[in-house]
Amino acid sequence: MSKPAIRVAVTGGAGQIDYSLLFRIANGDLFGLDQPVALNILELPVAMKALEGVAMELEDCAFPLLTDIVLTDDVNVAMKDVNWALLVGSRPRGPGMERADLIKANGPIFTSTGKAINDNAAEDVRVLVVGNPCNTNCLICMENAPDIPRDRFHAMTRLDENRAKAQLAKKANVTVNDIDRMIIWGNHSANQVPDYSNARINGKPVTEVITDLDYLQNDFIPTVGKRGAAIIDARGKSSAASAASAAIDGVRALVNPTKEGDVFSSAVCSDGNPYGIPEGLIYSFPCRSNGDGTYEIVPGFEVDEFLKGKIEKVTEELLEEREAIKDLLG
Repeated sequence: MSKPAIRVAVTGGAGQIDYSLLFRIANGDLFGLDQPVALNILELPVAMKALEGVAMELEDCAFPLLTDIVLTDDVNVAMKDVNWALLVGSRPRGPGMERADLIKANGPIFTSTGKAINDNAAEDVRVLVVGNPCNTNCLICMENAPDIPRDRFHAMTRLDENRAKAQLAKKANVTVNDIDRMIIWGNHSANQVPDYSNARINGKPVTEVITDLDYLQNDFIPTVGKRGAAIIDARGKSSAASAASAAIDGVRALVNPTKEGDVFSSAVCSDGNPYGIPEGLIYSFPCRSNGDGTYEIVPGFEVDEFLKGKIEKVTEELLEEREAIKDLLG
């Protein structure tokens, strides 16, 4: 007997990220090659025709694991009975728009999405927010879904982890497979903190393999933090394919056991965290999973004084973002 399908909601279905993401989900990259999936895909009314074209292509791929496709512009329909909600769709930053303006503009989207998840999703639902500014969008969504446990909500910092691994691998002339314990602290923003002090290359501290501390502090960190902008400058479009791949990696990190001694980065609710981060923020921590969708924040990681200053700055940034949308927090 085949397994029951896992139903996945994906928002922003006609956008660039989803054009990379949906086909990988349907192909089995998310949950494995023996796990059927069903898709609930949400779009704005104006983009429904384009979404129909995406659905035609999904059908034409004849994916053996894809059991059902629901297309809708109604967020309540999109969240009906879903086990996972991948919230990709968000309003992009317009010309001259400050980050605070972007946060406020996205507020109503994630308020209604949180309520729809709360009222319609399956009891075991888990949420990954990809649409930026993802930490605070996730906070809005979580606070508007009061019946869903807070540890079910994640904002994606896996793209930052992947970018950091790639930069270290390139610098050390190794592969990304040789790098582990790559922690991203804080926010998915230019102020994120890629932690060179705890990462390892072939089991050795990065600082023993890459001894140029000036590179690690003044080149590596800003390169990772500004990588998205560099990609837009180079290709004229955002980093859609790598974002989709990171979303796959972020979910797979939760549904597969974490390798012994390793961690992964995910922005989760800071309630009860071991690092003294203010409660209630969606904050990227080192995490570990048993492979059943749950996770724990792994204690015991210490950073140098330089990184402590960076962590204080990104924490303040997230507190300011929370203050900007306090009227949306249920």
